[in-house]
Amino acid sequence: MFWPAMAPPPSGEGSSPNPILTFLPFVLMIVVVWFLLIRPQRKRQKEHQAMLTQLSKGDRVVTNSGMFGTIVGMSDNTVTLRVGDDSRSETKIEFLKSAIAGKVDAR
Repeated sequence: MFWPAMAPPPSGEGSSPNPILTFLPFVLMIVVVWFLLIRPQRKRQKEHQAMLTQLSKGDRVVTNSGMFGTIVGMSDNTVTLRVGDDSRSETKIEFLKSAIAGKVDAR
C-alpha cells in the first residue's frame, strides 16, 4: 500500500525536490524542541549549581526527598545536615550536595 509512495519517481516525471526544503521541517522541529525543552532545563541546572555554590553553614535547606535540615558541615561533594525541631538536636545526616533542592527561609 505504501510502496508506491516510497518509490522514486520514474525518470522523466517531474523534478527532484529541493533538499533544503526537504529537511527544513526537521530543522524547525529541532529548533522548537531546543527552545521549549532543552534551553529551560539548562537554565534551571545553572541556577541550581549557582545555589549549591552559595551554600554555607547555618543555611536551612530542603533535600530532594523532602527532608528539612540545617547545614552543619560541608565538603566538596557532601553536606551534613542537622535535622530535628530544636537546635539541641544532635541527629546529623550526610547528603550529596546535589541532593539539596533549595534553601528555605529560617524559621
